[in-house]
Amino acid sequence: MPQTKILLDESEIPTHWYNVVADMPNRPAPPLGPDGKPIGPEALTAIFPMSLIEQEMSAERWIPIPEKVREIYRLWRPSPLFRAHRLEAALGTPAKIYYKYEGVSPAGSHKVNTSVAQAYYNAEAGIKRIATETGAGQWGCSMALAGEMFGLEVRVYMVKVSYGQKPYRRSMMQTWGAEVFASPSVETHAGRAALAEDPDNPGSLGLAISEAVEDAASRADTNYTLGSVLNHVLLHQTVIGLEAKKQFEKVGDYPDMIFAPCGGGSNFGGAAFPFFADKAAGRNVRLVAVEPDSCPTLTRGHYAYDFGDTAKLTPMMLMYTLGHDFMPPGIHAGGLRYHGDSALVSQLYHETLIEALAVPQLATFRAGVMFARTEGIVPAPEANHAIAACIDEALRCKASGEAKTLFFNLSGHGHFDMAAYDAYFSGKLEDFAYPQEAIQAALERLPKVGEPA
Repeated sequence: MPQTKILLDESEIPTHWYNVVADMPNRPAPPLGPDGKPIGPEALTAIFPMSLIEQEMSAERWIPIPEKVREIYRLWRPSPLFRAHRLEAALGTPAKIYYKYEGVSPAGSHKVNTSVAQAYYNAEAGIKRIATETGAGQWGCSMALAGEMFGLEVRVYMVKVSYGQKPYRRSMMQTWGAEVFASPSVETHAGRAALAEDPDNPGSLGLAISEAVEDAASRADTNYTLGSVLNHVLLHQTVIGLEAKKQFEKVGDYPDMIFAPCGGGSNFGGAAFPFFADKAAGRNVRLVAVEPDSCPTLTRGHYAYDFGDTAKLTPMMLMYTLGHDFMPPGIHAGGLRYHGDSALVSQLYHETLIEALAVPQLATFRAGVMFARTEGIVPAPEANHAIAACIDEALRCKASGEAKTLFFNLSGHGHFDMAAYDAYFSGKLEDFAYPQEAIQAALERLPKVGEPA
């Protein structure tokens, strides 16, 4: 029988995270403060421990993974790499399809790879409490779990539309000891201001970040954690791609194309960055970030300095953005509803070293259902974006006769997203391509600082 699961031993869990900055042809642009000037590490100490700030600004290729973090990783890592034989057969494609399954983690997604690391470094720095945000709830669950493991109190500001759509994610966070508020909330100035302007505000990741950052900055015992976007977050996620490279070696294969969902960038960076090291060394591999058509940051955004949050509390980063006050529609892929993108992912895309495409919502659910009916796993709506792009490529291979090797990151399961599947099956879901005039209006409110070349 051909191999279906490609497994690694616990001893093969990576000992170091991979830092893509070391292999980028140009150094990343610095974050800017309110005055438009580059900031140093001291500007971030109010909400981050120095260990994570150092990782954020590091250009070292390899960063050691603390043994306490690797010990917790052993609860679910190494995650399996699957060959999707049944999906290949259903498509009738000559392409080989592989996927890395991150849904085996206790929280059901890849987010725990960084929440455990961030909790560790904050606990080591003497921090007692964490404030954070979450979209669909995967990050909130992951941070709640990691906080419990390291004795940290955790408060989560959950985007209001997801707070209603995904009540069991909320219950999961509470099971692990976190307190959860729908954002915008009355707990912060940013939340109260948003509610005063619009009592029915559905929330956004940018607004939830504002609330969490404000909360963290207001208390000496509290720091802020983020589930995507920042360099150190993508760094921690590279365990995914590093393991996948070892697994491909075991079966004597290597991907021609890699697909991963992209909201803030941690999912894509985790799967693709370790392969970018090979691309930088001359290997021909295509890395494709897949985003929602309703939140098309890379494909229709503007490459500019912008704030990471709605209330403009964060430093400005050079990234593809739809504008910090962009209010996305309530699509079910809540983890991809973010106005900006990782500065690292954005720069690589701007320099045409990676690719990006946007997929409509209905197409992603069609792909997710096909995957579930062939491979058995019900995927999270975010993961459906990568599945849809991979299936499209496999069908192109069918038409051309090319036997490519395709790889996507199945970043989490959809067990807490069945209301979204219910809406799909009952015909209540619809495609929503975000209007260009709304994007343009938000982009006109970007901060007026130096434009990139």
